[in-house]
Amino acid sequence: MNDPILAPRLAPDFVERLAHGIHVVDTGFHRPLFDAAYLIVEHGRAAFVDAGTNHSVPRLLAALAAAELDVDAVDFVIPTHVHLDHAGGVGLLMQQLPAARLIVHPRGARHLAGPGHLIRSATSVYGAEEIERSYGTLVPVDKERMVTTRDGMTIELAGRPLRFLHTPGHAMHHHCIWDEASRGFFTGDTFGLSYRDFDTASGPWIMPTTTPVQFQPEALRRSIERMVAFDPDWIYVTHYGRVGDVPRLAALLLGQLEEMVAFARTTSRAPDRHSVLMHGLEAIHLRSLRAHGVTLSDARIRELLGLDLKLNAQGITIWLDRLAA
Repeated sequence: MNDPILAPRLAPDFVERLAHGIHVVDTGFHRPLFDAAYLIVEHGRAAFVDAGTNHSVPRLLAALAAAELDVDAVDFVIPTHVHLDHAGGVGLLMQQLPAARLIVHPRGARHLAGPGHLIRSATSVYGAEEIERSYGTLVPVDKERMVTTRDGMTIELAGRPLRFLHTPGHAMHHHCIWDEASRGFFTGDTFGLSYRDFDTASGPWIMPTTTPVQFQPEALRRSIERMVAFDPDWIYVTHYGRVGDVPRLAALLLGQLEEMVAFARTTSRAPDRHSVLMHGLEAIHLRSLRAHGVTLSDARIRELLGLDLKLNAQGITIWLDRLAA
């Protein structure tokens, strides 16, 4: 806490307090209400789920201070997977938390111990300038501070069980966390994206994310269905916040996933497949949003979904190429 860059000097207007000791922290990445990390507090002990980027660390520490906890109260830092908007700040955050252990999927551990491959992979998607601007220099985590998860494994936060499910489909290094206390899942990107801009009288809206490079539609469907079988009251998504009405959202999510995959299969011979995919995905989501009652202009919707459409098209292209290989 001696580093003035990391001191929690920000006002906690980016922290939303929920029931069951759960705090939603807007990490400040990209735009407001786009990227969340979660602080779970139980009997004076704490865990972070996801960590945003290096630039998010002051906000996470400020959220901890707002909960009247010191840095040595944090027992766990839990990235849902190692994509940089979820885990880019993990190493820097761990430097500030002397008692914390990193709870990570076994396929992701090596990338956080030595982030060189992760940086190269992200650079191939975003470009070097964007990586430096948005994420900064990744800090490795000592392997001795890591615990890798097994499917079905449970850890306890001050007696509060947190159960891990391995949930491939978005990424092979993805796990989701079942919190019995709130009857909710922390789902990273496996349960899709739900931006508050698209909330209507019908509730939240949701869409799949097929970000490169490990999209697997059948595995994603199974992972979603597996979580729905728990009959959760809440889903805590990274993009963005807590949502309920889970059966409706799951049906919406899986319906769009099926439509996206069916459309993607028709584009294999398209001369400009990326552009065709982007326009087709946009049309699918626009129809769904209009059916949901969203009245924003098409231009505003394109602005809000622009990054996702680009990344989803890239991820689907890689998946199609694997099928064709």
